[in-house]
Amino acid sequence: QCVWATSTLAKDKSGKAIVTLAHFLHGPYPATHFGPKACILPNPTSVMHIQDPASQRLTWNKPPVNVLVIRKIRDESLVEPFKELCRFLVEEKLMMVYVERRVVDDATLSKDEAFGSIRNQLCTFREGYDDISDCIDLIICLGGDGTLLYASSLFQGSVPPVMAFHLGSLGFLTPFKFESYKTEVAKVFEGNAAITLRSRLKVKVVKDIRNLTFVFHLCVCVFLQVLNEVVVDRGPSSYLSNVDLYLDGRLITSVQGDGVIVSTPTGSTAYAAAAGASMIHPNVPAIMVTPICPHSLSFRPIVVPAGVELMITLSPDARNTAWVSFDGRKRQEIQYGDCIKITTSCYPVPSICCHDLVYDWFESLAQCLHWNVRKRQARLADASDSSDTEN
Repeated sequence: QCVWATSTLAKDKSGKAIVTLAHFLHGPYPATHFGPKACILPNPTSVMHIQDPASQRLTWNKPPVNVLVIRKIRDESLVEPFKELCRFLVEEKLMMVYVERRVVDDATLSKDEAFGSIRNQLCTFREGYDDISDCIDLIICLGGDGTLLYASSLFQGSVPPVMAFHLGSLGFLTPFKFESYKTEVAKVFEGNAAITLRSRLKVKVVKDIRNLTFVFHLCVCVFLQVLNEVVVDRGPSSYLSNVDLYLDGRLITSVQGDGVIVSTPTGSTAYAAAAGASMIHPNVPAIMVTPICPHSLSFRPIVVPAGVELMITLSPDARNTAWVSFDGRKRQEIQYGDCIKITTSCYPVPSICCHDLVYDWFESLAQCLHWNVRKRQARLADASDSSDTEN
């Protein structure tokens, strides 16, 4: 079991009871409502401030109506599965389906006259222009892990439940197989599905006003929700990156090397794993800090409580600026006086499990990363003869 927060009851001006959540080292209490209609199934046997991850079940306050379908772009192999799914949702399930404008404008779909009637019923949106965060009940992803990361980035607040089908190159975060999509989607619509609350990082980039050429045309602060990791690196410079790392306002260390990765447990199996970090189950409330090629033999990755605030700035004696990216996107330069503040967000990504949150994760470790795969030892022909025991 994992303790997320302590809570106290109070009353507002109208006399209605409200819950006040106190700061806790294990991070902010995660929001348990996802989009307009989904939430975690209440567990009457659990203590108020303790949430057993195994008891996390999805339920619907009202039947879902609006479904967002995210398809991996520039992959022709996904055109047919996409059309199949949309036809099923529109004709059989009578759902309102939202898709990106660039997906609908794809030449392959435009030329398909048989799909024309379905295509005309799809609701479209454009990233960065249209806000769909308050109208989506369920997200269905067709692709790899990058598709789920992109879906997460579309919702900077509460995220609807995400059902991810493995149709991409890796599929660590996409447990469902498309062959049985009708059965699996129908089960999710019925509710009571197991979910994993994948914590996100709440990131605030504060720009020093002296570094802004046009102060009145640029934002001084940038706020982002990040599912995998925040990466600070040396960019195109040939010099070592030199940044200072603060924990709750106190200087912990200076990072000299290619950079540093601040990741969620979900991101621990991504870039952080390649940089030598341990892999953390997504239900563990933690933040991982991993150096990238540090110029020190003793600089090992560390895990800190989810409730702390990390801050990264350029060291005063740094020879060059640094660059930061968020889940591999929105890359920007960090100059002297700028800072990056990172903590755990209260808006996790509710990822629907195919089996359960333990089995899905270990199956992904085995299938995608070949964790602990090796040739098995042969059994001894004679148990009493240990002279030719293998190492």
